[in-house]
Amino acid sequence: MVYSQAKVIAGGLAHIPIVIAVFYFIMTFFNKRALEFAEANKPKKPEAKKEAKTKVETKPVAAMNTEPPKPAKKKHADVPVNIYRPKTPFEGTVTGNYSLLKEGAIGRVNHITFDLKESDPFLNYVEGQSIGIMPAGEDANGKPHKLRLYSIASTRHGDNFEGNTVSLCVRQLQYEKDGETVNGVCSTYLCDIKPGDKVKITGPVGKEMLLPDEEDANIVMLATGTGIAPMRAYLRRMFEATEKEKNKWNFKGKAWLFMGAPKSANLLYEEDLQRYLESYPDNFKYTKAISREQQNAKGGRMYIQDRVLESANELFNMIEDEKTHIYLCGLKGMEPGIDEAMTKAAEEKGLNWSELRPQLKKAGRWHVETY
Repeated sequence: MVYSQAKVIAGGLAHIPIVIAVFYFIMTFFNKRALEFAEANKPKKPEAKKEAKTKVETKPVAAMNTEPPKPAKKKHADVPVNIYRPKTPFEGTVTGNYSLLKEGAIGRVNHITFDLKESDPFLNYVEGQSIGIMPAGEDANGKPHKLRLYSIASTRHGDNFEGNTVSLCVRQLQYEKDGETVNGVCSTYLCDIKPGDKVKITGPVGKEMLLPDEEDANIVMLATGTGIAPMRAYLRRMFEATEKEKNKWNFKGKAWLFMGAPKSANLLYEEDLQRYLESYPDNFKYTKAISREQQNAKGGRMYIQDRVLESANELFNMIEDEKTHIYLCGLKGMEPGIDEAMTKAAEEKGLNWSELRPQLKKAGRWHVETY
């Protein structure tokens, strides 16, 4: 039989659905077998062991602490720092500026107070911190003078106990150069300012010289010249009746001040210190080293390190107490002498100062601010 081309094509097309159906059946059959094989060969999980029926004590839910542990609070995290910076200083008003020296003293040292009431945000601080002062005028290159840092000499409540002032203890820097006397830029500026003047202030800064929180801590203070500034703040916080009332902090430890000065007339805040001695003889001790008026055991000038050696036994009995903190403030040149004296004093107690000092530093009990 002969078929036309059209019939052949039509016949071929008619068989396509049948071929597709057969192919689908074959694929379905083999896929099913493959799945059955995989399931049959899947590795079996080990059977769970039966729990022994033992009595287990459990705490009531209410008594268990289900909250995650809180991260430890960073030490001194709440101490204010850099409320005002060099680019955005606060202009404080001078409320007082007077000399701290007696007749016959060497140099020039002033107590200067600034009003903080208009600061916004408020420039608050704590004892042991510093503020920056930006002196008016320009340097030899026509640029604004750089700021200088000064240790704060007042408590957080200020000299007036109203919490709105800050005070500094400033010595005018003077030195000889090429046969001429040169005056320090910022120190001279501060000693010369008058009540009503505006001064650019930055800060506060620093956490190195802060007092411990414990009321029964022992505080050993080593100071020369204006290094007494933070010590004055500490002692006012400890022994001024109004301060104690405001702070709800009653100092019960022992405070020992070693103070170095060239002459008796250069001793700073002497009237207050003598008042503290009279009122708190069991809590305050005051040892002076007046270099041009007193002699050490070798017949030389009496310096603060000589007083440390004289008191080595009592001093290191205090240092061995974990509640004792040591504060050192003044000219950087005093550090080697103090270090040498501490080394000798430690040896008399059978201690190694080169090992002890890093331990005190690590424990947060050795505080140094020199310049």
